Amino acid sequence: EIAGPAPVETTDATIRAALDAAFAETAGEPQRGTKAIVVVHGGRVIAERYAPGYGVDTPVIGWSATKSVTNALLGILVRQGRLDMNAPAPIATWADPKDPRHAIAPDNLLRMNSGLDIGQSLTSSARDAFDPSAQMVFEERDMAGYAERFPLAFAPGTGWNYTNGNTLLLSRIVRDAAGGTAQGVLDFAHRELFDKLGMKHVTLELDATGTPIGSSHMLASPRDWAKFGLLYLNDGVAGGERLLPEGWVDYSARLTPLSGRYGYGAGFWTNRGGS
Repeated sequence: EIAGPAPVETTDATIRAALDAAFAETAGEPQRGTKAIVVVHGGRVIAERYAPGYGVDTPVIGWSATKSVTNALLGILVRQGRLDMNAPAPIATWADPKDPRHAIAPDNLLRMNSGLDIGQSLTSSARDAFDPSAQMVFEERDMAGYAERFPLAFAPGTGWNYTNGNTLLLSRIVRDAAGGTAQGVLDFAHRELFDKLGMKHVTLELDATGTPIGSSHMLASPRDWAKFGLLYLNDGVAGGERLLPEGWVDYSARLTPLSGRYGYGAGFWTNRGGS
């Protein structure tokens, strides 16, 4: 555990002022809408604050932070010797070496440089009915099945396009490695990741075929999200056990070329800037 049952109040004036600023709403658009902040130091919560209606156990939607959880599940498969990130992705419809998509590796999908022409997810939403990325998440029952049908817009590794379809394909790879069923992938995620981190308030949503919506649809309490962050702060080790392969955290933070203003790693925004 990283804190007791009650919210942790801080007596530090600087931290308190930072929390005040983070929760102070702006006069115009966009609104901040801050739900929760958990500050951890030395493996313990030293300050936290919650918006009305939120508390230490309230599940909060992760949106694209869920992609980082997909990164962790892939890392576990790599550590177990069950996945090669640089081999052709195990997607049956791309198995023919003559198919240009056969060259796509899981690393390309995780870094958003697969070249698949599945719209873009930086600004699309449920209102963008004609963007393939939005249609996939909000209308398709088999999201990965929808994504795998798209052609290439550019050769893998030669460009960059942030689209949820890449992560949904990785999510199905995780599901298939965990036995191919909804229950199997949930058991795998809890047994190998959530339970070992002490994440107690997690909901990983699935599409109608039992594939995790690993691009966006995981809810967890703020403290659970903090525990997940600590896994990467501690180089993939939790409770003295290595969950992620050695070097995986550095790999995840390594900047992907052409990934834009903020810079994208492998399932993580880096805020390091790209080109």
